[in-house]
Amino acid sequence: MPVYQDKQAKTWYAKCYFTDYTGIKRQKKKGGFKLRREALEWERNFLEYQQGRPDMTFQVLYDLYAEDLQAHTKKSTCRSRLSLIRNHILPFWKNRKLNEITPSDVRLWQGEIQKSALSEYTKYVVNCHLSTMFNFAVRYYNLQANPCQMVKTIGKVSRSLDFWTLEEFNAFLPTVQDNTLRVAFLTLFYSGIRCGELFALTVKDFDATEKTITIRGTFHRFDKVDTITTPKSENSKRTIPLPAFLVSEIRNVIETIYSPDPDDRIFQAVTASKLYTAIKNGSQAVGIKRIRVHDLRHSHVSLLINMGFPALLIAERIGDTVEMVNKIYGHLYPNKHREVAEQLEKLNF
Repeated sequence: MPVYQDKQAKTWYAKCYFTDYTGIKRQKKKGGFKLRREALEWERNFLEYQQGRPDMTFQVLYDLYAEDLQAHTKKSTCRSRLSLIRNHILPFWKNRKLNEITPSDVRLWQGEIQKSALSEYTKYVVNCHLSTMFNFAVRYYNLQANPCQMVKTIGKVSRSLDFWTLEEFNAFLPTVQDNTLRVAFLTLFYSGIRCGELFALTVKDFDATEKTITIRGTFHRFDKVDTITTPKSENSKRTIPLPAFLVSEIRNVIETIYSPDPDDRIFQAVTASKLYTAIKNGSQAVGIKRIRVHDLRHSHVSLLINMGFPALLIAERIGDTVEMVNKIYGHLYPNKHREVAEQLEKLNF
């Protein structure tokens, strides 16, 4: 694979031929390299990318995987997954050839991850991402086997579950001085919607007569541009009945918007950082445990379980599956099972 020197510019360039996916032979030229080896490395990676062979480097696999992920997943999912891969996987494997990576190499990488400051859940997720990339290579680029399959997974499958009780939430709420921000917290706690769903709520999504909000999208901010995309899943598209006091609170927020249009976001003045800061300062001020913004969703589910509502109804309300509700919140149900036994006991007279 020869490369050439541009003597006038004192740089190197690579020029190679390849066959594209239509079978047509094409030429590719890339210049501006300061060193000859940089031009050679680029040419090797480019040809490996085009051919997608099992002896390609992990860097080439990452490029192929990233392109596929961008085509088949939501932008938010793609960004978060690739960020984890770039930070915790790619640096270790970047220059390794796929077909030379062994289970012992994976075990060595796991040892590095175990020594990191990542949470047990994040360690588990990162390990899954590595295995997914190898499966991608097996499925599409003729890698013989996934070396992760011979190695025990690290980390923990589930995150620790934090939430506020109703008493803790009521203690926190008076610390929030801004009314719109206060109503945002009320909505999160009493509806169980996700933070992105809260930010995506528009005037037309609120029905004061029926006392409902309808979840049609989720809000993201990409490269300083506000975007509302489809919800996380089909289950996430739902209409949620609200208590009358919350309907009144949301109506008051909408009335503060000057000449509101149906597509105006209700909580456009609220940001994730404002929610985070309010929880940080408020929990410290009243002496309760600090939770994440997303944990308000867990708080809502915990409240419903304590009120005796079944998993099916809870799943429909929060836009999830019954299986997921049982998996994440099943440990909150034992007392309810005891109550069932006590009620059955009363029948034996």
